[in-house]
Amino acid sequence: MDRGISTVEARISADAGGWRLDRALAQAVPTLSRERIKALISSGNVRNEQGVAVRDPSIKAAAGTAFALDIPLPTPAHNEAQEIPLVIAYEDEHLIVVDKPAGLVVHPAAGNPDGTLVNALLHHCGGSLSGIGGVARPGIVHRIDKDTSGLMMAAKTDRAHEGLARQFAVHSIDRRYLAIVSGRPNPTSGTIDAPLARSAVNRKKIAIVQSGRRAVTHYRTVEMLKDAALVECRLETGRTHQVRVHMASIGHSLLGDPVYGRPKPAHRAVLKDLGFERQALHAAHLGFVHPISSNTLAFDSEIPDDMQELFRALRV
Repeated sequence: MDRGISTVEARISADAGGWRLDRALAQAVPTLSRERIKALISSGNVRNEQGVAVRDPSIKAAAGTAFALDIPLPTPAHNEAQEIPLVIAYEDEHLIVVDKPAGLVVHPAAGNPDGTLVNALLHHCGGSLSGIGGVARPGIVHRIDKDTSGLMMAAKTDRAHEGLARQFAVHSIDRRYLAIVSGRPNPTSGTIDAPLARSAVNRKKIAIVQSGRRAVTHYRTVEMLKDAALVECRLETGRTHQVRVHMASIGHSLLGDPVYGRPKPAHRAVLKDLGFERQALHAAHLGFVHPISSNTLAFDSEIPDDMQELFRALRV
């Protein structure tokens, strides 16, 4: 570590040989996103075995080759610690699991400079959060949408962050969502394996794109409702809007989803009567191996009141 720079050594694995360099390095260093690595390459912060900066993220990586990544240390966060109530499912000196309510943004961004989960965590944890997530999102290992409720975790230490990131990279985190979808799935269970990427038509939406990142959702119907169903979705991967896009792709968009769904007339009346104005999606189960103690941890969250009301209104 020198002058605010942390150097990470990475070696391209055998199965990543022939991949784009940014993709191969993202596999080798799971604590860094592919976009972050691409930015490091473009800025000359990735060096090959001869010590020469590699500036093209699209070059093919050879299996077994080593690279040095010079990573600027995180800029001190200027996010304000705010006393926002949190429901804590689990907490120790290494990590915290929170039960996020719908409507709470995870981290500051344009349009939401404060009042976020990050602001709440900074207050609750007294500044003890991993710096790997960068300026805007200290401690954040993964995220869920603003209008999705349920369980998510944050890391207090860099070591915990790295350990959890590795589990996300190999898809060993057990994440199960409960969703109320339009229509009755037939077959009642199955697997959706369809790559996702930013839509070329609408950059605010995610779409199934053959050149996108692989995304896999396993679904099963829990209970049939009135031209709807309560479905459990188990995520093998965790892409942005994955459940919402995948379920819509098989004709069963989430009720209340303003982006990927259009409610049927009967459902529209129910949604209006209940004042239900979000996608009916809840992160109900989260299981993982503790990155420090190696103990297996699993947590469950009850469906929140608004989704329970919708469920009861649609029950046969």
